[in-house]
Order: sequence, then C-alpha cells, then structure tokens
Amino acid sequence: MPFEFKTLGIPELIVVRPKAFQDGRGFFMETYKHSDFAAAGIKEYFVQDNHSESDRGVLRGLHYQKGPYAQGKLVRCIRGRIFDVAVDIRKGSPTYAQWSGIELSAENRSMLYVPPVFAHGFLVLSESAEIIYKCTGEYSPQHDRGIIWNDPAIGINWPVEAPVLSAKDRLLPCLRDADNDFEYREGKENPK
Repeated sequence: MPFEFKTLGIPELIVVRPKAFQDGRGFFMETYKHSDFAAAGIKEYFVQDNHSESDRGVLRGLHYQKGPYAQGKLVRCIRGRIFDVAVDIRKGSPTYAQWSGIELSAENRSMLYVPPVFAHGFLVLSESAEIIYKCTGEYSPQHDRGIIWNDPAIGINWPVEAPVLSAKDRLLPCLRDADNDFEYREGKENPK
C-alpha cells in the first residue's frame, strides 16, 4: 500500500503519509486513491480541489460549512510549511471543543484528513506556503461559517501571538456562539 494512515489524537482526524519513490530523476508518489482511503476509514468522495498561497504569519480559519453542505478536507502543503489544525465541533462528542494540530510541509509530504464535522485552519510557518486541499463538498457561501482562531474555550496553542487575518476571520464568533448544526452520533460522522 502506498500510504500510511495514523490517527491524530482525536480518532476521526487521520494523518496520511504517502510513500514516495525517489531516484536520480526526482520522485513519484500517489496522493489519493479511493480504495486505500476507504479501507482506512475515509470513505467520502472528493468533489472539489482548492489551492491557496499565503505568506508567513497568515492564519486562515477556523472554517467549516453547515450541513448539508459540510466539507471534509484532505490538506497537503506542496511548498513551505504550515501548522494545520482541526477542532471537533460536534455537540455532545466526547472530544467536543478539542483540537489537534500537525506540521505539514513539502518536505514531510504528510496530509491531514479533516472530517466534515470539524472546523479547520492553518498558520503559515515559512516565508510563504502553498496548500492544496481536496473537499468532499462544493463551496457554498450561504453555508460558510467559522470560529475565532483564539477562542479560549478551545485553547489552540498556535505558534504565533499576532497572526495576519482576513477581515472576515477577525470577526468570527467563539464556538459557544457559532452557527453550528453538527451533533455527535455514535459511529456517524455526518451532520444531521
């Protein structure tokens, strides 16, 4: 199998490490294969790819989309380094308001799978970074929501004190006030 799958603190968050085949010409690796991902518990199909570039200190997030337009994400950094974070926002979940984070970089080639019922964000650690992520749902502006990056109830240990934020992200609410319709159901990850 060309992938290694490992959970990241919260069981539904999965780190994916593709196997790269290197020689004198460079490298080759598979970055997604539905059958392997489904066997590892990532059964959703991806329907949209996004690509962003950001400078050092830019923090994008914490974002999610309400159901039925919720988006799972498979995040990969193809240039530079980012600190990638996901927060469980399922009401009633044993890990509600808990977060996990990991450094993704072009060098380590790791990816993070973020289920549709989690908020997601990242901070650029290098001079700049490019991120590609696959989504399980298409972007829907009317369902786009978020949580403020420094919500004390979540307590994310971001490696920055004053990130660069968009005007939209500066105005996001705390989790307790967020417009969120996700509820924990044993063995189910999908929103109601």
